[in-house]
Amino acid sequence: MNKIKIALVGQPNVGKSMLINSISNARLKVGNFSGVTVTKEIVFFEYKNYEFEIIDLPGAYSLNDFTIEEKVTKEFLENENYDIILNVLDSTNLQRNLFLTTELLALDKKMVLALNMIDEALNEGIKIDEKQLSTILGKPCVKTSAAKNIGINNLLETLINKFESEKFPTKLIFSDVIEEEIRNICEFLKESNYKTNNTYRELAIKLLKEDTNTYQFFQKEPIWINLQPLLNHSFEHIFLHFETKDIEEIFNDEKFSFAAGVVTETVKNNNKKNKTLSEKIDSLLINKFLGLPIFLFLMWGLFQLTFTVGNIPMDVIDSFFAKLIDQTKFYLGDNELSSVIADGAIAGVGSVILFLPNIMILFFGIALLETTGYMSRVAFLLDGFFHKFGLHGKSFIPLVTGFGCSVPAYMAARTLKNDKDRLLTLFIIGFMSCGARLPIYVLFVGAFFSKENAGNILFLIYISGAILGLIAAKVLKLVIFKNEDEPFVMEMPKYRMPSFKLIWHTVSNQALMYLKKAGTFILAASILIWFASNYPKDKEFENKINSMMKFAQNDIQIQALQNELALYNLENSYLGKLGKASEPFFEPLGFDWKMSVALETGLAAKEIVVSTLGILYGLGDEVLEDSKSLSSKIKENIPPASAISFIVFVMIYLPCLAASMVFAKEAGGWRYLAYLFVFTTSTAWILSFIAYKIASLIY
Repeated sequence: MNKIKIALVGQPNVGKSMLINSISNARLKVGNFSGVTVTKEIVFFEYKNYEFEIIDLPGAYSLNDFTIEEKVTKEFLENENYDIILNVLDSTNLQRNLFLTTELLALDKKMVLALNMIDEALNEGIKIDEKQLSTILGKPCVKTSAAKNIGINNLLETLINKFESEKFPTKLIFSDVIEEEIRNICEFLKESNYKTNNTYRELAIKLLKEDTNTYQFFQKEPIWINLQPLLNHSFEHIFLHFETKDIEEIFNDEKFSFAAGVVTETVKNNNKKNKTLSEKIDSLLINKFLGLPIFLFLMWGLFQLTFTVGNIPMDVIDSFFAKLIDQTKFYLGDNELSSVIADGAIAGVGSVILFLPNIMILFFGIALLETTGYMSRVAFLLDGFFHKFGLHGKSFIPLVTGFGCSVPAYMAARTLKNDKDRLLTLFIIGFMSCGARLPIYVLFVGAFFSKENAGNILFLIYISGAILGLIAAKVLKLVIFKNEDEPFVMEMPKYRMPSFKLIWHTVSNQALMYLKKAGTFILAASILIWFASNYPKDKEFENKINSMMKFAQNDIQIQALQNELALYNLENSYLGKLGKASEPFFEPLGFDWKMSVALETGLAAKEIVVSTLGILYGLGDEVLEDSKSLSSKIKENIPPASAISFIVFVMIYLPCLAASMVFAKEAGGWRYLAYLFVFTTSTAWILSFIAYKIASLIY
């Protein structure tokens, strides 16, 4: 006969004792836990071919050391041997009871939930979807009533099934910042090949919760020397986000958020009661009719600010770099050195830094919405809408992060536990235009549309990319990523006043990353592009033009010959040859070879598209007394239909090199990157071709 040892756990007054008593023919053994006076009740009984041993642990609101009862329960669950945790919950007060459940889930043990007092819940108009709750938590949930002997046999059958089946990974998910630090610690332990009987995730959670026993254990281990600095960095990150250094308060907030999200998804209460302020705000912001229009209005306002306010300092920055280029050429003279510094390095980096204000405003807006708790509500609001396109509700977080940068967006997709949901989300993130694409949009929108409509056009570009992503998700879901939808639970944090310290931290970090990229990667790429656009030189043709210039009769003829030489050198340079070779592929889309080259260099970093265009269209133009801005040069050299087609291609094609590498790592291999390249390139080409043909009829 098989023996099943069960740890019976629950908060006080949830009916644990009555549940045991409702099991007939039970043998009760009463004693004390070792070293304390707390009563220990052990129940033995047989059911079918199994002998059950249930240890009734003292009622505990949470697993801590505040009371003797809680300490006993915690030590037993962490140190003793047992097969299954049976967590008893009061169905009439599920949200409060789930606080303890979240801590039990963190233990990562086999567990069954008994939703007790279900008869009272029904009388109070409370309906619980136990199947949805089971899927969300990854643990079976059974409705019971100890008082009326409801669901007892079903509970016993569930315990047997759980005993015989394998243990599935826990589905307890914390907020993004906590999850990020848990991953960092787990990766460190994995890289250190640390041996333990516990899971790395369980250890990471205990370390972040400052569990005394765990710290005492690790401080005796050699790994502690390298682990401590990592923990210090983790706590700094967490404290900044939660604006408190009270780790207990932080994890209480986490439990509240998780429990609130679960209850919102699985419980319906028909009783009328006075709403809290948060509930009143939620009734408006996540209203099924008003919620989405409110969100779209806020995003529209953000993009209006991004363009209108962001454009104010652009003239100053543009003038600064134009003078810097002129001064560099003046002091260094007309030679190769001055050209590589001025036309290559300064022009390339300057054309990227020009859009820094727009980037900062976009990041500021997203950070503002996140710190108030609004983004979590939007994720919940869009869950049903996302499911229509085959996406998971929690996909919203990595997708909206993609508006800032694809790299953290790909990493944020880790919160999706289902592999197919995660892969599908990873494939769609690129459709969300990242901050690096913003300079390209601002450049083309500013050149081809009026200032009054520029913000609306920018909003339209971002929304169009998101809509295309949803359509692509639906196609991929039907063709490739076929699987059953998982239910969605999103943590519902309390509403908070905006933390400007946290917002400044987010915006400044992103701005510094942007500037660092401009000062290193983009600087090197700009010099490389300058070299590729200036070499090799055709000395024979150059001598021919120089001879003709000697016989020129006026400055206009000299300037024309200089332009002819510059254009010839550009077309026959390494970059020109690359553009000419790929031009047949892009020609149906209305792109000349310069636009083709810009797209190709954008595979390294999207910001380089702007600097490439600046270098290519800055050569061979008639620049006499007044230097024309890049926007003017773009408007003169590119037809409107080609510009629209170009924007569409930029919206869709493969993200930058750094993001592509992270994608490959998160997706599970380089072959997925090859799939992404084929998928995005073919989609971008087809839609750009359609956009070009339609725009050609209009313009």
